[in-house]
Amino acid sequence: FEIMSVPNSGDWLAEHFEPGQSFDNFISIRPAKSDRYRNKIYLQPLGDFIDGQSPCLEKLKAFTASYFMMDTNTLPVLPINGSKLTIRRNPYTRNRQILTHDVLVLLKKRKPFDAFCVLAITMEDLYPDPSWNFVFGQASPQDGVGVFSFARYAPVFYGEKRRKNSQGVLLWRSCKVLAHETGHMFSLAHCIYFQCLMNGSNHLQESDARPFSLCPVCLRKLQFSIGFDVVDRYQKLLDFYKRAGFENEAGWVSKRLKWILN
Repeated sequence: FEIMSVPNSGDWLAEHFEPGQSFDNFISIRPAKSDRYRNKIYLQPLGDFIDGQSPCLEKLKAFTASYFMMDTNTLPVLPINGSKLTIRRNPYTRNRQILTHDVLVLLKKRKPFDAFCVLAITMEDLYPDPSWNFVFGQASPQDGVGVFSFARYAPVFYGEKRRKNSQGVLLWRSCKVLAHETGHMFSLAHCIYFQCLMNGSNHLQESDARPFSLCPVCLRKLQFSIGFDVVDRYQKLLDFYKRAGFENEAGWVSKRLKWILN
């Protein structure tokens, strides 16, 4: 585990003061925990997920189940048209955008009784307020709902030509942001101690640079909230990383397991 480095100009911690959340701080806020009644994560696809242009829903589901060691279900696709969501055209990109507040209200109404959280995932761009250009996502942890867009994680969004590894890059980025935002659902704040999945990010380069792994502090928080076996979790993640072709992540977990088991 690498200690958090000094932020560069424009990075998250260069522009946002965060005091950090120790494990004792985390316990003191009575964090959100799964229980025998609310013990499932639901993924709610919002709009089309087109093969070859979107991350695979089955892989996102498998990753989420392995990362959080919880039953994960994918709900039927929720169409955008007819769902009473506020839509606009971005004044700069001219891309269609959905107002996040409307999505959160809709998810709260449709939340299954056994859901710890419901996460809407979409390839549509999002905005939280008419004064904003865009937002990657927004959540209401107290209500157990959130919405996150993968649109800006696709290289083609920035005008790049579709390449051989474009789908792999999109899946890799989508899994990472999905895990980060779901971590917030369990009351994990941004991490300032180590290079960690829960580091804040101000831009795509910073998001790409943070690891998939949770640091010891954040891993202990998540274990407290869910109650998983750390070795079992690492083994399930290793299986997923190998299947998904995430070679660097598979290598890291393999070394970590070897260290723990020896």
